[in-house]
Amino acid sequence: MDSIAELRASLGRAMDNGDPSMSTADRLCHACVDLLDVDGAAISLMLEGSSQGTFGSSDELSRQLEEFEFTFGEGPCMDAVRDGPVFAANIGDAAETRWPALVGSALGLGVGALFSLPINLANSYVGTLGLYRHAPGPLLGNSLVGGLMAAELAALPLLDMISAEAKLATAGQDWPAWNQLASLARVEVYQATGMVMAQLGVGPAEALARLRAHAFAQGLTASQVAWSIVERELSLEADNERTDPGGRHA
Repeated sequence: MDSIAELRASLGRAMDNGDPSMSTADRLCHACVDLLDVDGAAISLMLEGSSQGTFGSSDELSRQLEEFEFTFGEGPCMDAVRDGPVFAANIGDAAETRWPALVGSALGLGVGALFSLPINLANSYVGTLGLYRHAPGPLLGNSLVGGLMAAELAALPLLDMISAEAKLATAGQDWPAWNQLASLARVEVYQATGMVMAQLGVGPAEALARLRAHAFAQGLTASQVAWSIVERELSLEADNERTDPGGRHA
């Protein structure tokens, strides 16, 4: 890429004129992989420091990394919405101690570097652009600048939905554009948490902690465990250690 202006133009063109079968957010993530020195990208929505789901991604591995952040309750995206951009150039380095559970899983997926750039909307961080690379190494030069530009552009799909909602409301029509955001929320996790609360007689925080602990112990994501609970294929015991695939206490 010859100049910063060209890089910005290329990111914009990818969003506006890319593959029509993809969402705008997905097209932006694919453009990050094409134009920056990264192997994957995902746009995550955040609410009160917790991930609400993946709004766009370049590949399944990017989505899985975001799922692990939610499962473990730690990671660069969560830190980025609180403190600003996060750069982990070599997550395999013994000196990298910020996210011990996440790092172990990420390394197992062949990930060597993680970066997270916050998405600003109305002076608030509402999400992140997460980037990963298989090989360790810092995000430098045009890749860094382009990542920051992409994080700015990632706010546009959200603004589009707000604008569409406002126009339809003004015209007296009822089309809930925000349903697209609501659909990203991990409904199955909250439903499963309620079931665990009833089964074990514990509060919501304890129930979610038990669900996450089981996911961690089994090498699964919180959503995978939640679906098993909702489908009554899994029932957590009081000690959260033994389960039976048939839905019985083991």
